[in-house]
Amino acid sequence: MPNLARPAALALVLAFAATGCGADVPSQEGTGEGARASGGHYPVTVENCGEKKTFERAPRRVVTNDVGITEIMFALGLEDHMAGYVMPDDKGDLTKVPWKDGYRKTEWLSKERITKELVLDARADLVFAGWNYGFNEGEGFTPAALRSVGVDSYLLSESCRNGRGKARGVMAPLDALYTDLRNLGKVFDVEDRAEALVSSFREQVAEARAKAPKGVDRPRVFLYDSGEDKPFTSGAFAGPHDIITKAGGDHVMKDLEDSWTTVGWETVVDRDPEVIVINDYGDTTAEQKRRFLMSYEPLANVSAVKNDRIVVLDYVDLVESPRNPAAVSSLAADLRRLGS
Repeated sequence: MPNLARPAALALVLAFAATGCGADVPSQEGTGEGARASGGHYPVTVENCGEKKTFERAPRRVVTNDVGITEIMFALGLEDHMAGYVMPDDKGDLTKVPWKDGYRKTEWLSKERITKELVLDARADLVFAGWNYGFNEGEGFTPAALRSVGVDSYLLSESCRNGRGKARGVMAPLDALYTDLRNLGKVFDVEDRAEALVSSFREQVAEARAKAPKGVDRPRVFLYDSGEDKPFTSGAFAGPHDIITKAGGDHVMKDLEDSWTTVGWETVVDRDPEVIVINDYGDTTAEQKRRFLMSYEPLANVSAVKNDRIVVLDYVDLVESPRNPAAVSSLAADLRRLGS
């Protein structure tokens, strides 16, 4: 099953990407007020979830929420601009990832939820989070609440609200990743590094797609996150859609115009997935989730269950993160193996 320790070739690709693929990256001394004073980079304006945001200098004390968001900063080499990160300790082995030095250099502020008090204690000037990735009206932790105390925010593009209630997603998942890399590259004056990452990731995805099943050979794939009464899964705007599709699968929930959402088991049965991908995180292990799927009577005649075609990807592979391209390669290999 896929895990954090990818095959050697993929690890080399990711490690290469993590160093900017040899790009001529501006030094940290070339960012912020110094660059602006020399007539350089600032102010800069980017569009984030439909809002124009202008930065007079590079933020210096960023707090990130969740693993994928944190690793976007690490992949861009921005540890020196971070006050710390917030995330639970159920996100796998962080010592084997290409950005492990980022975790070593950056303070783990909390393993609980992010709060305004935590952000203020960290003297943050920017919070990088997302709707349902830290920001939540019900708990009063929102960009507006931060703005009221003088802290700016940047929203994860996967989490952008799309105008249909609280549904999320305004662009294809990998496009969301590339958008955030380029936006943050501009905000922090590391555009060369961002472009190098995007180019490397596009190449990695294209290579996986070239080897992936095509046409009638594309297996129907369902993403199972959690839930027994009703399954929590992904729609067209969460990472699994692009990962499944570009790996050569037919995402059975591709018509859901949302990112992460709940459906009914009857919908899963009707669409008869041939492969199920388990999202591995939290207190319920991947093996416990697999046993539930294999023993749940309503799924007994679903092709993936009948043929025991269940694979596992880690949480950070499936939410927007710089591990998404490697997940495409990993799942493409699994689909080829299961189809042989």
